[in-house]
Amino acid sequence: MANNHTEIEKRLWASADELRANSKLKSSEYSVPVLGLIFLRYADHRFTQAERELAAQFAKKNGGTGRRGIGKEDYQAKGVMFLPPKARFSHLLALPEGENIGKAINEAMKAVEAENEELKGVLPKSYTKIENSTLVALLKTFSQLAVDAEGDTFGKIYEYFLGNFARAEGQKGGEFFTPTSLVKLIVQIIEPYHGRIFDPACGSGGMFVQSADFIKAHKHNPSVEISVYGQERVDETRQLCLMNLAVHALSGDIRQGNTYYEDLHESVGKFDFVMANPPFNVDKVDKEKIKDDPRFPLGMPKADNANYLWIELFYSALNAKGRAGFVMANSAADARQSEMEIRKKLLQAHAVDVMIAIGPNFFYTVTLPCTLWFLDKGKAKTDRKDKVLFIDARHIFRQVDRAHRTFSPKQIEFIANIVRLYRGESPEFIAGDDEDFPGEEPDLKATFPKLKYADIAGLCKVATLKEIESQGYSLNPGRYVGVADKGDDDFDFAERLEELNEELEVLNSEARELEERIADNVAKLLEAAT
Repeated sequence: MANNHTEIEKRLWASADELRANSKLKSSEYSVPVLGLIFLRYADHRFTQAERELAAQFAKKNGGTGRRGIGKEDYQAKGVMFLPPKARFSHLLALPEGENIGKAINEAMKAVEAENEELKGVLPKSYTKIENSTLVALLKTFSQLAVDAEGDTFGKIYEYFLGNFARAEGQKGGEFFTPTSLVKLIVQIIEPYHGRIFDPACGSGGMFVQSADFIKAHKHNPSVEISVYGQERVDETRQLCLMNLAVHALSGDIRQGNTYYEDLHESVGKFDFVMANPPFNVDKVDKEKIKDDPRFPLGMPKADNANYLWIELFYSALNAKGRAGFVMANSAADARQSEMEIRKKLLQAHAVDVMIAIGPNFFYTVTLPCTLWFLDKGKAKTDRKDKVLFIDARHIFRQVDRAHRTFSPKQIEFIANIVRLYRGESPEFIAGDDEDFPGEEPDLKATFPKLKYADIAGLCKVATLKEIESQGYSLNPGRYVGVADKGDDDFDFAERLEELNEELEVLNSEARELEERIADNVAKLLEAAT
């Protein structure tokens, strides 16, 4: 479960990034072609392995008579993409100086798509925009990967590059990539061991990849245990997702469409797990188009903000025992009026299971903190029916650099173990050390000496529905968890200042949102009055 990156990933990235820095390309122009080359190198790796195995099998079977040659169907039977000669990495590497390398790679991508119907229209073909010398260097860089590399090596490299490109691309990067440590935490808490997984804002597919890793960490085969379904508005991002699934040896039904208006998977009541990181505070969604849509069973929010549309989409997609985990703007936990009425219905349906406050600087694009919401429709038949677990994880993080934070594997496991104790499950102790950002780790046995759940001031609190009602149906963990009593000697000025600054950021964000709503409402009133 360690999330440390190997030297090979760092070395490949450093090499590829240096090439970009010395070219005329923006990061956004460079990322998809480079990810496409990692995909092609992976496809070539799998093909080469299958080629060796098939050659040995046929030699033994035919006694060397060569009665039937090895064909495309033999590779497909092994679950391997068939590659014609001009799509082989060795062919591209051997092209003479002066050859149009960009055109040759474009032709290779077209050839892969022609032989593998499921990839039709997925692979990038913009290589002629990149200088020949850069492409030659990139091909040599990725050819360094050993032919006998382990199967998940390419998946880790692809994910590492995705994260680095997302960081480099800023706002656009945030649209296709959710920080891996947040995704891992969501996965650890909803525990998608078996069933159908849906992400209606799937980006590059990180939720699916981490679900598969979770299943492998628990000694099961993700290809057997889960099936994945995604929807993504931007087609280029959908292509990144399909390549990402492929290099992780996964397949999925990923469709392109606007989730607000299109339910391409006929999602209502269909899925065991829903995971997502939707865009925050989107306005101008045309509610007239969706007023009769069964995906919004709890009513239509009146505010010009799509947060509660997403929450209803996730809730309605779950089957009777389904679990959902998703990232949400902090302001949604305290939103008033029609949004509070929807939140009240979720609570009265006994669907809200866990709420976790996350500190700022986990995202590449915004510094604001966020909240993780967890729904569990199966909870209504348990002794947790009238309870919600609140966790304040704002003080748990590992500093990556001045502007970014992450969770270490043991911090993720610690938070997930609090949820396991609350559910009456056994905690896990399988997380590895954080070799990238080492530091002090939380100690579950010291915090919960009997390994039984207990409220801890400043960390976690189980609240009843009556307590939540008395707080105006707020789902803000800060209202319930309280502050740890550190005593005078433990007062840390810098830490306290940081806490106050985080609270100020949240309040400023909410103030801006309220200001926009007031201005919008005043404009509507003036328009109606004239």
